[in-house]
Amino acid sequence: MSNWIAAHLWLIPLGPLLVALVILCLTTSHRMFSAGLAVVAQVGAFLLSIGAFPATLSAPGFRAIQNFSWFDFGAQTLRIGFVLDPLAAVMLVMITFVGLWIFVFSIGYMSGEKNFSRFFAYLSFFSAAMLGVVIANSLLLLFICWELVGLASYLLIGFWIHKPSAAAAAKKALITNRIGDLPFFFGMLWLYGQTGTLLFYDSGNGALESAALLSLGAAATWIALLIFCGAVGKSGQFPLHVWLPDAMEGPTPVSALIHAATMVAAGVFLVARVYPIFSLGAIGGVTPPLAVVVWIGVVTALISALIALAQWDIKRILAYSTISQLGLMMVSLGVGGVAAGIAHLLAHGFFKALLFLGSGSVIHGCHEEQDIRRMGGLRGAMPVTFATYAIGMMALSGVPFFFSGAWTKEAILQATSQWSASRLPHFLMLAGVVLTALYMTRQMIYVYFGRRNPAGRQAHESPAVMTLPLVVLAVCVIGLSLVLTPAWPWLEHYLSNERTASNLAELIQPALFLALALVAAGIGLGILVYRKAEAVDPLERAAPALFRFLENRMGLDQLYDLTVLALARRAARLSNFLDCSLWDGLVRFVGAVGRSLGSLTKTFDERGINGGAENASDLTRFFGRALAARHSGQVQTYLGAIALGMLALLLFYAWLT
Repeated sequence: MSNWIAAHLWLIPLGPLLVALVILCLTTSHRMFSAGLAVVAQVGAFLLSIGAFPATLSAPGFRAIQNFSWFDFGAQTLRIGFVLDPLAAVMLVMITFVGLWIFVFSIGYMSGEKNFSRFFAYLSFFSAAMLGVVIANSLLLLFICWELVGLASYLLIGFWIHKPSAAAAAKKALITNRIGDLPFFFGMLWLYGQTGTLLFYDSGNGALESAALLSLGAAATWIALLIFCGAVGKSGQFPLHVWLPDAMEGPTPVSALIHAATMVAAGVFLVARVYPIFSLGAIGGVTPPLAVVVWIGVVTALISALIALAQWDIKRILAYSTISQLGLMMVSLGVGGVAAGIAHLLAHGFFKALLFLGSGSVIHGCHEEQDIRRMGGLRGAMPVTFATYAIGMMALSGVPFFFSGAWTKEAILQATSQWSASRLPHFLMLAGVVLTALYMTRQMIYVYFGRRNPAGRQAHESPAVMTLPLVVLAVCVIGLSLVLTPAWPWLEHYLSNERTASNLAELIQPALFLALALVAAGIGLGILVYRKAEAVDPLERAAPALFRFLENRMGLDQLYDLTVLALARRAARLSNFLDCSLWDGLVRFVGAVGRSLGSLTKTFDERGINGGAENASDLTRFFGRALAARHSGQVQTYLGAIALGMLALLLFYAWLT
């Protein structure tokens, strides 16, 4: 069974894609039928993913590929294909499983939505596009699905199109990602020009295999950097991270899907997939592209964690935490901890979906309120949401032992400590651990503890269709830790193609106690500073200028508005001026010249050529009529005329002689 699915991977995204098309063809009255179709398709994709998984366990380094010709151009053939390896297998399972529970949650959360059916069509389309990214064995096929992911995100972020903020956020996400995707496209073309193929693996002839890698030479650096631009856009890395917080304008299940299972995971996945290009020619595990990945990740992780400290929207805090965690994953990839980075991506998919769905439950229970200052004391009114949210918070913060995020963060910190280029990223990421625990403790206190504010006094627990996904994901967050502990790091070794052996002694190591101390410091500081859950943030009271700076996102959006957007507006005005004044005037001048020439030609034609022809015809007709009048038909008259002519000729001749 597993071998059959490995040869038919295209069936996994096909179900959600077909269901999306079917739902769009249905009327809006088929609400529950549409939702049921979407859930069934997602269940089918999950079961197929589970069925494909055992094949990757058969041998270390397992890889199954299926390539085929797409079309011919000239003497060349463009080929695409599908690949199943440990990286693809775990991503397929995570995306389909987490996506499934987001779909189920959406049934309750979006129950009052007029366009309920269309929402599930978009969700299914989003899932299909991301699954296509994962199974692609061609950079071209990956790029096509990559762009479909961008389209799906645009449709879902702007789902409530009647809200100007949602429409603006959708456009911002689409345009910002296009900025990153354009260099990605150029990098893809460059790679094809250097290697003659865009297949990743092709029996030794793929772009990620030794023969093609050797042909890249110095071009590998620039190709890797161009491809990384696409990852920067999709995974919200600095400086293209500005779209991700605004994406919160979409429905909360969309936020969960984007931040946990689909879109933002694509950038990290891309870097991991083409990692041989990034690491080509590494000296001590360091190359220029990997160094760029590390420092972009460091900057992203830190600035996002700091900004999260000054946000009041429950979903926006989580959005900045996503950006920060993605930065941490990029750092891990850059320092060589590919398995640790992907393991954190997988763990993050579970606990971030839990947190976003938990925030959706809070918003639903508080009657669409999103400001944490207006909540408070919800742990009694929403016990299931509180308990599951607390599990997600501890996993994100890195609380050791029972929460998956702790083990993956520890593995990343271990990888950064061994980076030969610099120890600075390691120390900065330690600071990031403290900041994460701090802002998540702040959020927990404001939402679930303290006195009940207006929204908190009216809060109620969400229905079972919404709390069941929270419970399932919370169990998974804890259960996943079993395959991530240093005592039995099965998942990390599986991703790195190593055999796993259990060793309980590995649990006792300095890194674990360091992580415990850092998380305890962050949570303890959060409790100390925010225990009263005041309307005025203690940081704002102590350093108002700093708080405003962080609350305003470090002025990065304003900076873009004053520079990039101002330049774009001026370019638009210049283009409008050139279009209306110069080019339009030039077109009108050419048109006027054309009309003048046409008028002159018409005059010459009508009065000259036509008139001359008519006059010549009239003259010919006149002479014809005159000559016709001289013909009487009498022979004697003609003979008399001839005689007179002959007489005239004789007289003329006689005169001459």
